[in-house]
Amino acid sequence: MIAYSSGMTDILMTALKQTVYMVFWSTLFSVIIGFIPGVILTLTAPDGLKPNKAVYETLSFIVNVFRSFPFIILLVILIPFTRMIVGKAIGTTASIVPLTISAIPFIARIFETSLRETNPGVIEAARSFGASDIQILFHVYVKESIPRMLNGVVLLIISLIGYSAMAGTVGGGGIGDIAIRFGYQQYKTDYLVVCSVLLIIFVQLIQMIGNHLYKKLS
Repeated sequence: MIAYSSGMTDILMTALKQTVYMVFWSTLFSVIIGFIPGVILTLTAPDGLKPNKAVYETLSFIVNVFRSFPFIILLVILIPFTRMIVGKAIGTTASIVPLTISAIPFIARIFETSLRETNPGVIEAARSFGASDIQILFHVYVKESIPRMLNGVVLLIISLIGYSAMAGTVGGGGIGDIAIRFGYQQYKTDYLVVCSVLLIIFVQLIQMIGNHLYKKLS
């Protein structure tokens, strides 16, 4: 049976706030930045508005390379860059840097896939009405892809929740940090159980909200 205390509650609430903080900002930054390569990949693809094999294959290779890095390794490799950006290599704010960089190629590929699933007939219809490439991009590609892109963002958030827990193992704070410091290192099983339950609830909540928004937008 798990024994709760006010001290335990305060610790877990602080950790939960840190996790939400890391996930929110890394999601926001990665979606904004990742949209750019996602669009470029879509436009320069063989079936895109501006096919360019060299650009597409080069950018696709770069995205695949960064997606191949295990997060824990990327976390260590980026320590000098993280220190340059935020002035320190550990902590909740510092963890946002590797979280964002790991998420950019992931969401860029999801955006590309979502955009390229746009019905070619709708694109041709827009062309026949004299729409420019920019108009087709934003009023056809993006508009038609919003529900699919939203699903991708939900997947991203869920992945970042897991990554943020991993960041806690190296001083990133959040639920993962509490699970390691109290649950594992101090053999307090109740902390491990509660941290796991909190992460499960967090993920389920995000998925429920995402499903609701998808149905509304669809």
